[in-house]
Formats: sequence, structure tokens, C-alpha cells
Amino acid sequence: MSESGFVAIDLGATSGRVMLGVLDGGRVELVECGRFPNGPVDSGDGLRWDVEALWAGILDGLRSAGTLAAQTGVEVRGIGVDSWAIDYGLLGPDGELVGDPWSYRDARTEGVADRVYERISFAGHYAVNGLQHLPFTTEFQLVAGADGGPGSAEWALASRLLLVPDLITYRLTGRQVAEVTNASTTGLLDARSRTWSAELLDRLGAEHPGLTGLGELLPELVEPGTVVGPLTDAVREATGLGPVPVFAVASHDTASAVVGTPLPEDGTAAYISSGTWSLVGVELPGPVLTDASRTANFTNELGVDGTVRYLRNVTGLWVLDECVREWTVDASRGEGPPVDLGVLLTEAAAEPGGRCLLAVDGDEFLAPGGMPARVLAAIRRSGAEAPETRAALARVVLDSLAAAYARVVRQAGELAGIEIRAVHVVGGGSQNELLNRLTAEATGLPVVVGPAEATALGNVLVQARASGVGPSTLAGLRTVVRDSTELHVF
Repeated sequence: MSESGFVAIDLGATSGRVMLGVLDGGRVELVECGRFPNGPVDSGDGLRWDVEALWAGILDGLRSAGTLAAQTGVEVRGIGVDSWAIDYGLLGPDGELVGDPWSYRDARTEGVADRVYERISFAGHYAVNGLQHLPFTTEFQLVAGADGGPGSAEWALASRLLLVPDLITYRLTGRQVAEVTNASTTGLLDARSRTWSAELLDRLGAEHPGLTGLGELLPELVEPGTVVGPLTDAVREATGLGPVPVFAVASHDTASAVVGTPLPEDGTAAYISSGTWSLVGVELPGPVLTDASRTANFTNELGVDGTVRYLRNVTGLWVLDECVREWTVDASRGEGPPVDLGVLLTEAAAEPGGRCLLAVDGDEFLAPGGMPARVLAAIRRSGAEAPETRAALARVVLDSLAAAYARVVRQAGELAGIEIRAVHVVGGGSQNELLNRLTAEATGLPVVVGPAEATALGNVLVQARASGVGPSTLAGLRTVVRDSTELHVF
């Protein structure tokens, strides 16, 4: 009897990959079948995502996954898509994109949130959607386009709105749906009922005439584990796969990562999904919609099995990654020495800590480009002595990030009324040992590290459960994660 395999399409803001997960004896083995770069592209009118490049990388990865499965006697029993949140594509009546999706890092949403809050207060929003304030939430992007800003011509042609993972799922199956964990980041969902909020949609339409009828553009909501449909004939021909079912997984990559985090059942551990962004929080049975929660800018995003991901976004390794990227470009021009990340982190570990702490999740660090200079400027504004080496600058960034983690973990426990006894760090950033050590020191808690591939694991396990070959409970899925991962404790 062949082993069961499930393909995870995992799209991040800096890269995408296709992973084949094979279930064997209560464990999951992950094999990378394709990886491709991603990032916002300057289209001339703003920053957008190159969907065709993503699609080409996905098809290549699916072909490789199918070939590997055939060679190893694995039956591919499902495919699932997860990605970053908030961004969306608009489809015309013919079902085709009217333009590439805008990137949340584009400047077109500057000032939009303030305009929206003048008419529908932040408190009024929070009482329904439970979301922290972010200046680029889907709702504000929609207002920017519908009120005559960049993208307004595309808005006039739109007949359907699909978030990024739902857009890829549509291309795979021909069916248009919205998976609820990612939909919960749009600002348009009711955090209690897990449905589109008629109240917010009606008020938005009344205050912004361009958004009248927005509800008609939003697709049917589905929960993780729903079978969306089989691969289309065109995709089957392009990849060599058969009529494999495509599942709606926890399509927000953080929601999949939390499934793939070996949290204890007693709810006493926080998690950090560490990557370009760091998502820091706890898993709860329901939303926290108090004034104190709103003031602290915590968000209530939805998870699997009716859970809530109660968390805050922290800028994460974006700041350090952007510094390294710029230093690498400089080196290619002969304007500085080459950068080896491992060497940089070793040297940063030898630097004295406590030079200063920056608010690394501030809006000043949101946009790409010129990051080392912006960090240096922020250090000088703090009154601290500016670092003279790259390693010293990196240490300031990592000290600041660990301090931000500690602050958010403490707040999460206080606001949710739970005692946090440990912190689990997963995702690509979990491989940064210096940051893990600094996080343990800053929080005063044991930091349990792993798996680095939590998102792909969570994606695969939701598919496995839906197909009947995985554990039926969330606790059971996390047992598989523990058995599949070598965990480290700092």
C-alpha cells in the first residue's frame, strides 16, 4: 500500500516554495520540491505582486512533487495553499485578473486609515472585527482604490475579490471561495460569528460610495479542511498530476504555522511565528474585544477548529533582512565587503548588548530600501552612540526585536488572563540562535524552538486530517509535529 502524500504551496512575501509532505508511522517527512523568489515589483504606478511569476513557480513545483511521488511510491492525496495575508486580486467578469495585486507595502494607503476612522471609529471597527490597527489592512486598500486613488480604474472593472491564497486555489480548481483564517485579516469579518460583517460592509458602502455593493464581490467563506475541488484539466495537463483534491487549509501562513506549533494543551505557552514578520501571541477559544485589548493594539485573527490567534504583528526579521540585502547590493558594486549572515550573527553575538532599543515595529521601517541608514538615524535620535560596524548595528536590531517579543508576550498573557510559562518559536527565523537566546533572556521564559517548517507542516496536517489519514483533533496533529521535529530549548 502506497504512503500518503500532501503538497503544501507556501507563499511568503520574499519567496515561495512547494513542499511534499509524506505521512509515515505518525510522522511527517517534508521534501522541498520547488523554491522561487518573490517580492513586490515596481510596476510604474506602485508596488505589486507578480502573479504570473508565482504561478510559474507553483506549476514547476507541482510537476516536481508529482515526479518525486511517482518515483517513491507516494500517492498524492491533496494540495493546499497558504500565503501572507491582506493582499488581494480583483477579477473581471471573465474570471481574469484586471491587474496584478497591490502589495501592502505600497504607499497608496498612507493616510487612508485616518480618513476611515473619522467616519467609523477604530473602536467601532474593533468591536466587530477585533483587529489591531495596521495602516495597510485590506479594508484600507479597498478604500484607497475605490475613492479614486491608484487602482481605481481596476476597481470599476471588478466582479470578484480573492485574497492571494484563494486566488491561487481558484487557478488550481476553477472555484472561487474565501478561507476564513485569511479572510479574518481583511477587516471585513465578524470575529465572533466567523462570517462577513454585514454591519461593516453596509457602513463602508454608505461612507465610501465606491464601495457600495462590496459584499457582492466577496466569495463564499469556507473553513480549513474544506475540499474546494479537484485540479482543473489544464493544471493536470501542465503538471502531470491526476484529479487531486485541493483543500482549503489554514490559508493564512501564520494560521498554518500555529497548527504546526507543538503548543501544550493547557494553553500556557505563547508562540512566535518568526520570519519577515513576527506574529507573537497565544491561541484562545474566543476573541478578546475589550477596551484594554484595543488600546494595546492586539488582534483577533481566526484559527482552525474555532480558535482565535490572539496576537500582535511585530516587524520581525524584515529590518535585518533589508540591511543584509542592501549590504549585499553594495558589495556587488564594490562599495563594501561581502556579507555572510552566519559570520555577521557570530560577530553580533560578541557585541555588548544594551546599546539602545528601537521600536522596530514602527511605520518608519515598513518600506523597503535604505534600511541601514534608517536604523542608524533612529539610533542617533534615541541619543545612543551610533554603531560603527555592521555587527554592532545587527545587534541593536536583534536586541530591539527580542525586547519587542518580551513586551508582547507579557501583554498577551495579561490581556487574555493566562499565565504564560514558555514561548514556542517556529518558522525560518527560529534558526537564528542569537535571537532565540536574546528572546529567552528578555522574556525570562524557556524558549522552545522548532519546527522551522511549521507552516508547511500545518498545511500538510490539515489536509491529512481532512482526507481521513491524520489525527482528528488539533492536539493529535501537534503530537505528530512533536514526533516529526527535533526541538531545542533555550
